Amino acid sequence: MSNSVTSASKFKDKKILVLGGLGFIGSNLAIKLREQGARVTIVDALLPQYGGNLKNIEPVKDEVAVEFLDIRDTDSMGRLVRDVDMIFSLAGQTSHVESMTDPITDLDINCRSQLSLLECCRKHNPGVNILYASTRQVYGKPRYLPVDEKHPTAPVDVNGINKIAAESYYTLYAKIYGMKCVSLRLTNTYGPRQHMHGAKQGFVSIFIRKAIKGEEVQIFGDGKFRRDFNYVDDVVEACLRAIGNPVLTSQIYNLGSDSHYSILESLI
Repeated sequence: MSNSVTSASKFKDKKILVLGGLGFIGSNLAIKLREQGARVTIVDALLPQYGGNLKNIEPVKDEVAVEFLDIRDTDSMGRLVRDVDMIFSLAGQTSHVESMTDPITDLDINCRSQLSLLECCRKHNPGVNILYASTRQVYGKPRYLPVDEKHPTAPVDVNGINKIAAESYYTLYAKIYGMKCVSLRLTNTYGPRQHMHGAKQGFVSIFIRKAIKGEEVQIFGDGKFRRDFNYVDDVVEACLRAIGNPVLTSQIYNLGSDSHYSILESLI
């Protein structure tokens, strides 16, 4: 079998849910899935601060179904997970600031809703393939480089704690109930359809927005701390390759880049 996601008809005619599919990564994923011939249903609550936008799926707006509902709605999710082949669980609260100022909402979206989704699938569709999008922020301050999957997790905010808990649920359900789950820890993603408004979606979007407007970019510290970056198309391809791969089931993987740059270098 070729490594190309386009060669194996892996997604052709498959029924797929993309949770958070009107957001940045989710919309790019939904568009690619349609190109692969998948029957896509997007689930998104369009909460204003999280970047979901119907314009993001303009290229496939007449080719996908959209359910406007919150992933915390257990009854509706129980209905939607029946008979689907794959679920990409990308809906989440990503802001460090909001996780600290409103930790209960972060818990509900990033942890409890994921456990609820797993329970819905266990009861109604235990054979479904699930990919969960986590974050490499769960590691906190690196103790060594490069940061691999064996690195201790020491999150510096509520968001990271809830993401680790959700990962653990997916791993547990895979091992105990035989469900087909894999988790990817994403790093700084950039590219088309990225949410550029506000200051809660990470520094990449903030820097890009300020650069476009010709505004001064403020850096805290000496700017020498280093980050790696992933283009959204590469993230989408990684998600497509990972889901449904029996070798990866019940595992957690970093999704990063071999190239890394200081914050100062990223502004050049």
